[in-house]
Amino acid sequence: MWWRFFKAVRKGQYKVAPLTWLALAGTVAYTLMPLDFIPEILLGPVGLIDDLGLWGVMVLIATREKQQWQTQLERDGVIIDAQPVR
Repeated sequence: MWWRFFKAVRKGQYKVAPLTWLALAGTVAYTLMPLDFIPEILLGPVGLIDDLGLWGVMVLIATREKQQWQTQLERDGVIIDAQPVR
């Protein structure tokens, strides 16, 4: 189902909220930035906790967007995840 969601976003069939795009850009930038709230250089693997927490929040935001997309499809009468009848 995630693949269909990503395709709908890519094709412009579903508009993701601007704050979601901003959160994604911020998450990527923070992960790649050499300065961290909990630096990996000083604390080793423990320093990844803030990065993982931020990505966890990003997953929650993306899941909310996907649920809104599914609700929109159901409201429009589009069948999703249909199983073949035998």
